[in-house]
Amino acid sequence: MTTSSTTRPSVLYVCVHNAGRSQMAAAYTRHLSGGAVEVRSAGSAPADSINPAVRDAMLEEGIDISAERPKILTTEAVEASDVVVTMGCGDTCPIFPGKRYEDWELADPAGQGVDAVRPIRDDIRQRVRTMLRELGVEPA
Repeated sequence: MTTSSTTRPSVLYVCVHNAGRSQMAAAYTRHLSGGAVEVRSAGSAPADSINPAVRDAMLEEGIDISAERPKILTTEAVEASDVVVTMGCGDTCPIFPGKRYEDWELADPAGQGVDAVRPIRDDIRQRVRTMLRELGVEPA
């Protein structure tokens, strides 16, 4: 087994409550990269728990996020990340030079049932696949 002299790329997903969109994106990144990408997620105003419909929609994909907990967005998390993907958090995300920023316009799954969450989930999966390829990681 050979080891690379480069460090793993790191991605931070940010949405307001860190209970839905950012959790799905983080889970897909972990799952599809096979650990080749360091993953963080956070929210500007984190919820108390993961959105149950989001949890159920991800379980349909064989990905269990029930142990995840929403986390507060910190300056340190942004500083430690190569790519910062925001999902409707507006101007609350600190900007640092040299970071790659993307804003993904996605519907908010808050208060929605699993049927409404599935298309959001599927959109996020495709966006994560594209981003992984851009980072030089072939998705599983």
